[in-house]
Amino acid sequence: MGSEGVPPAITIHVTGFKKFHGVSENPTEIIVCNLKEYLNKKGLPKGLILGSCSILETAGQGALVPLYQTLQSAISSKESESSNPGRVIWVHFGVNSGATRFAIEHQAVNEATFRCPDEMGWKPQKVPIIPADGGISRIRETSLPVEDITKALAKQGYAVMTSDDAGRFVCNYVYYHSLRFAEQNGTKSLFVHVPLFMTINEETQMGFVASLLEVLASLQ
Repeated sequence: MGSEGVPPAITIHVTGFKKFHGVSENPTEIIVCNLKEYLNKKGLPKGLILGSCSILETAGQGALVPLYQTLQSAISSKESESSNPGRVIWVHFGVNSGATRFAIEHQAVNEATFRCPDEMGWKPQKVPIIPADGGISRIRETSLPVEDITKALAKQGYAVMTSDDAGRFVCNYVYYHSLRFAEQNGTKSLFVHVPLFMTINEETQMGFVASLLEVLASLQ
């Protein structure tokens, strides 16, 4: 009786990436590895369950098997809960080494054009990520309110922007797959680019991620 009218908790799963060409230490690996401990100390935002925290290889096809394993495991656990399965959001973090602000990515494009080989030596050029989706101009958009999320974080003092271009490298590759999976399975997906720690320090970035999860948990 007491739970009537209380929205179901949101389960948020997060991923980061390992090092790659030109970035010997990927801040997203450190952020994601430390996130559970950080939130335990800070206190989990109301209505939030932190699910899996996974680190992916910075490789297109090389990241797919663990990506789909983690995506599928979240669906399996969601289905196994007998009552009030709640909602599932995937938040993928990647680094943009030239960025000075955080970027909430609105969409991904069905194009893999890697500027350098990924960590498994693959360097596709103008290849559709999922051929069954059609050509390289096909776009998939997140169903989350990117503008509202960005405004809420900017209000808290973070240097953050909305972006319509996640690049054509591994970040975009993973985001496209995740958005397609989310659409097919009734979940949501978001990609966030972060700067290097030398641009925005680790403590500020951890605070930003915690604030982002809090904003996501507050969405009705």
